[in-house]
Amino acid sequence: MIEWVQPSLFFYLGAAILPFLKGKARSALLLSIPVMALFAMLSASQGIHGVVSFAGQELVFGRVDKLSLGFGAVFMVSAFASLVFALHVKDCREHISALLYVGSAVGAIFAGDFFSFFLFWEIASFSSVFLIWLRGEKGSNAAGMRYLLVHITGGLLLFGGIVIHVGSGGGIAFDAMPEMGLGPTLILMGFLINAAVPPLHAWLADAYPEATLTGVIFLSVFTTKTAIYALIRGFPGTPILIVLGAIMAVYGVMYAVNENNCQRVWCYHLISQNGYMVTGIGIGTALGINGAVALAFTNIIYKALLMMGISSVTHMTGGRKQSELGALYKSMPWTFVLFVIGGFAIAGVPPLVGFVSKSIVVSAAAEIGQGWVILMLVFGACGTWLHPLKLIYMVFLGEDRAKDRKIVVTDPPANMLWGMRILASICIFFGLFPGLLYGMFPHPMDYQPYTAGHLVKAFQYMGFTLLVFMLFLKKLTPENYISLDTDYIYRKGSLVFMWLVKRLAFLRHVT
Repeated sequence: MIEWVQPSLFFYLGAAILPFLKGKARSALLLSIPVMALFAMLSASQGIHGVVSFAGQELVFGRVDKLSLGFGAVFMVSAFASLVFALHVKDCREHISALLYVGSAVGAIFAGDFFSFFLFWEIASFSSVFLIWLRGEKGSNAAGMRYLLVHITGGLLLFGGIVIHVGSGGGIAFDAMPEMGLGPTLILMGFLINAAVPPLHAWLADAYPEATLTGVIFLSVFTTKTAIYALIRGFPGTPILIVLGAIMAVYGVMYAVNENNCQRVWCYHLISQNGYMVTGIGIGTALGINGAVALAFTNIIYKALLMMGISSVTHMTGGRKQSELGALYKSMPWTFVLFVIGGFAIAGVPPLVGFVSKSIVVSAAAEIGQGWVILMLVFGACGTWLHPLKLIYMVFLGEDRAKDRKIVVTDPPANMLWGMRILASICIFFGLFPGLLYGMFPHPMDYQPYTAGHLVKAFQYMGFTLLVFMLFLKKLTPENYISLDTDYIYRKGSLVFMWLVKRLAFLRHVT
């Protein structure tokens, strides 16, 4: 009897079969893949499975514990909802890329050694870039190449760190690093690139908005959350992560203030939200790790929902920027309601899932007496409430800034709405029953979110942010200009490098 089947195999086999199917058969296969993978995952007993001997090493393809099971379950649910949302896509290449990408992310979280983890990590990097390139525009082609080069760099750092770590007697088991030598430092840098930690973050806001309208949903979930999982596995309690995470929480929301592109707003928000997770990992206590896991799980759900909302708006109107949209609540009522649920969830409005997860990391910081961290996280929380308010107003309320639009705008196709409804329902369900969410965490959880203190603090920062939003609404109106980020360095640096190469080639030819 087979005791273990790597869940990634379902996605890989599905990607191989998909080109031979059309219509309802293709849709049925797409939706069945995450369901079968979820059942295979949940049917396995906790422990070590899928051990393969290779080159004198024991590769572990199935480490099943509460952490991997929790991430796996949320990955499967998100994949299912995202595939529902993408059912209308006719291009089989996009579905194949998504399946390979999701399958590799799933494979990585069950990998028990560095080499099998690296294998899945790299397949995810190379398969995901096609979700950007398949948009088929000049900007997406260039952004995809930059995305690929950044991830190749991260992969080289990771592989070099693994080789040094193993060569120095550290072993290939993917466990917490006992000490920070050269090998673990390079491994950490590889993880930080994929987690979009500043100043190694700019690839995310550069590439994700250039992806296809459904590809961006998958991208917003799997790369950074696989990196968060890797940081939890390898570097819990690493002090530098507290500093980096707190900076991320503020950095992301500050850049989102001036952003006009709706998807890029959520990209910077993604960086900010990852900052809370990185902070919790750096704190390293049971509450800190649980807080990081809580935010990873819930962020996967409401971030995908918000990206779906913006993709739906773009699909129906053709507009991507706030300055091109407005007053869509009448013509897209379902999209408006579902987007509001996602926006309120990410802001931590009770009784949605964001409320029962966001304050855990702040409580963990309070436990260890890190007042400055609490201050930065609260500042980030205010920004996290400001931007949903801004997008809800600019996109769905306010004035119509596209009065010359000639097409009739309606809600998107049914499959897109159902993808959003699935995720919105989860936001409500786990917000009402947080104990079920807490039961998925790696450590026992004795935390009560619905206390007077937590509710008062939540409404205080939300009330303050709402007041700021109302007072400065006119100044928050988006404009068309470019915000320079750290990618400016390697964009311009690459031009200088190519100029030097051409000059050297010319001189060699002359001589």
